[in-house]
Amino acid sequence: MSTPPSPSKMTYRFLGRSGLQVSAISLGGWLTYGGHVEKENTFSCMKAAYDSGINFFDCAEAYAGGKSEEVMGEAIKKFGWKRNDLVISTKIYWGHAFGDNPVNNKGLSRKHIVEGMNASLSRLGLEYVDLIYAHRPDRRTPMEEIVRAFNHLIDTGKAFYWGTSEWNADEIAQAWRYADKLNLIGPVMEQPLYNMLDRERVEKEYAHLYREVGLGLTVFSPLKTGILSGKYRDGIPPDSRYAQESVEFIAGFWKRTGKEKWEGIIEQVKKLEPIADELGVKQSQLALAWVLKNPNVSSAITGASSPEQVYENVQAIELVDRLTPEIMTKIDEILENKPPAIIERF
Repeated sequence: MSTPPSPSKMTYRFLGRSGLQVSAISLGGWLTYGGHVEKENTFSCMKAAYDSGINFFDCAEAYAGGKSEEVMGEAIKKFGWKRNDLVISTKIYWGHAFGDNPVNNKGLSRKHIVEGMNASLSRLGLEYVDLIYAHRPDRRTPMEEIVRAFNHLIDTGKAFYWGTSEWNADEIAQAWRYADKLNLIGPVMEQPLYNMLDRERVEKEYAHLYREVGLGLTVFSPLKTGILSGKYRDGIPPDSRYAQESVEFIAGFWKRTGKEKWEGIIEQVKKLEPIADELGVKQSQLALAWVLKNPNVSSAITGASSPEQVYENVQAIELVDRLTPEIMTKIDEILENKPPAIIERF
């Protein structure tokens, strides 16, 4: 087994406008822990992350039907980690099992937010989480009800901060308007999709929110589910994520993408390989460092199925400062997807 990077090499960033510091690289349980990664290996990955200085662990009520929360909670107990040294997050919206009656067990009603939080804490075996997210917007529930319900979780000590995931800029701004009007706490963080191939929302749509409300980002899929690692350049390895069909999200990816678009993405990723080679790093590390180069990103949530993957991801932190303006420009020229600059009118 590889030696873990020294925790002293980890960097910590403030979560948006808050005083909370999270590790620049974090570990998430989407599609992995409680799912196709068995328990002992999950424990090994979490231990590797903790030993490398990662303090932020992310899961959700819906991940693996609640099993992701359970196994993360077991790991915390197994290793005897101090709760005050950890930043734990979970997300509410879908319910913990898709087979449940969806009536009142899905969405962002006050009932589901409170009951969902209680159920998540029970699975985690914790008294509170540090971060609680609205996993998706709920456009059928009044925004005032949503804001009041998440503030209730904070007021009762079940969470310290609340945020959103995959909300659009208007919805986040509306939540802040209600919070300000009611003298309550608005969403401090957003958890969006962000990587070299998906840039529009983070770099353009949210631009005014960083300035106006101090929004912090804990981004998911920084490697585009492994595509940006370069491992699919010669096809689909049999042991890779896209080789399996048990997870509906992955199995449906091919239908949504199409062969021609997929081949175009792979060719685009191949063009990044010389830059990684020039820097003496892996493509996955280049992709992670690129995400962290964005000052609005508080943490990049990574997935890992082995301790070696955890160590490899953490080492990307040392690359961030080496990404000069010239290299960033070269990457933009290869990707050809940089959102146009927003011209402010005075």
